[in-house]
Amino acid sequence: MRVALASYRSKEHSGGQGVYVRNLSRELVALGHDVEVFSGQPYPVLDPGVRFTPVPSLDLYRADDPFRRPNLHEFRSGVDVFEYAAMCTAGFPEPRTFGMRLSRLLRDRVGDFDILHDNQTLAPGLLALERRGLPLLTTIHHPISRDRRLELDAATGWARVSKRRWYGFVQMQRRVARRSSQVLTVSRVSAQDIAADFGVPRDRMRIVPVGVDTVRFRPPATPRVPGRIVSIISADVPLKGMAVLVDALAALPREAWSELVVVGTPSETTEKQLAEAGLVDRVRFRSGISDDELAALIGSAQLQVIPSRYEGFSIPAIEAMACGTPVVASDVGALPDLLADGVGRLVPSGDADALAAAMAAVLNAPREAARMGAAGRARAVSTYSWAAVARATADVYTEVIAAHPRPSAPGALPEQKEQQR
Repeated sequence: MRVALASYRSKEHSGGQGVYVRNLSRELVALGHDVEVFSGQPYPVLDPGVRFTPVPSLDLYRADDPFRRPNLHEFRSGVDVFEYAAMCTAGFPEPRTFGMRLSRLLRDRVGDFDILHDNQTLAPGLLALERRGLPLLTTIHHPISRDRRLELDAATGWARVSKRRWYGFVQMQRRVARRSSQVLTVSRVSAQDIAADFGVPRDRMRIVPVGVDTVRFRPPATPRVPGRIVSIISADVPLKGMAVLVDALAALPREAWSELVVVGTPSETTEKQLAEAGLVDRVRFRSGISDDELAALIGSAQLQVIPSRYEGFSIPAIEAMACGTPVVASDVGALPDLLADGVGRLVPSGDADALAAAMAAVLNAPREAARMGAAGRARAVSTYSWAAVARATADVYTEVIAAHPRPSAPGALPEQKEQQR
C-alpha cells in the first residue's frame, strides 16, 4: 500500500508523537509498504526507506525560543498570519494550520496514495482531502479533553483563562472526530474516553496498541544502579503527576533510594517544590537523549515510576517492561491493563503516601522486583513489538480502503460529491 502518514509535530521523544511515527513507518516499510511522512516542526527522526516531506510552520513553540516573534520575511501566506495571530491571543493553532497546509500540499497528489493516516491532528483540512477521494484513518491516542480538564482544575485566576483559550482547539478536534469515517486508538480505555468525550460511535473505532523496540529496549547486561528511580515526563504538566511524585519522594525513607532521574524538563513549580522538600541534590533531569541512551537509562534503574493522572496508553510503561525494569504506576487509563497480573504495582492516582509505600515495597524486595521485571519483559515481547503493531495497523488500512471506493481520477465524482454533502 502507498501510505501518507501525517503528524502535525513529531518530537523525537517527548509526547510520543515522534516515537509513534518513526517506529510505525519503519515497520510498515519492512512489511513492503511505501510510506511518506508529512510533519511540521519539530521534524521526526526516520529510518532508511521512509520518505519524508516537511510541512513547515512558523515553528512558534520551538524548545529554545517558545512563543517567538517571527521576522517579517518569514510570513509567506495567509495561513502564517493566522497562525501567529492565534498564538498572540493565547491559542494553539498548530493542528488547524498543519491541516490547512497539508490539504494544499496534497490536493494534487491524492492519486499518489492509497490512504492518509493522521496522527492526532484532527483538523478540517484532512477531512477536505478525504472528500477529494483519499481514504482517511485518524489515530487518537487519547482525547485531549482529558488534558484540558486536569489543567483547568489546577489553574486559577488569569492562568485559568489562558488555559481555556489554549485548549480551544479541542472543540475543533471533537467536531472532526465525530465526522471521521474511521478512528484508530491504542487501548480499550481510550476508546471509551473518545466515545464519551468526542461522541465517536464505538463501531467506528479500531484498537491497535502502541509498540516498543524490544531489541533496543532490553534488560541490561550490567548491574543496575542501586536505589536509582527513573520517570519519563513528556511535559511537566498536572496530567503527568510530577507534584505527586515529589511528595512521595519526600515521604520515602532516604536509605531506600539514591536518586531520581527524570527524562524531561522541570517547570518552575517543580523546581520550587524540590527545593522546599530538600531534594534538589537527589533529583536530576535529562532531555534530548537518544533512544539508545534512554534504553540504557531505563535498564540501569531499579524502578520506573509513572505518577500520571491520566494515560490513554503509556509508552514509558512498555519501554520499562521491555527493559525488565519494575514499574509502579497510577491506576488510571490503560495502565491497569498494561500492568495486570503482577507485571507492575498500581496505586490510587494522586495518593503520594500510597506511591511512596509502593516504591519502598519494590525497592526493598529484590526477588519480587526481578519477578516483576521478567514478567514485564515477556509481555512486551509477546504483545507490544512494533512489528506486530504495524501488521495490525496495515490490516486496518485494508478495511478503510475497502470501505472507501476511490474515484478513477483526482477529485470526487459527482455522485460521490452528492453523497458527501
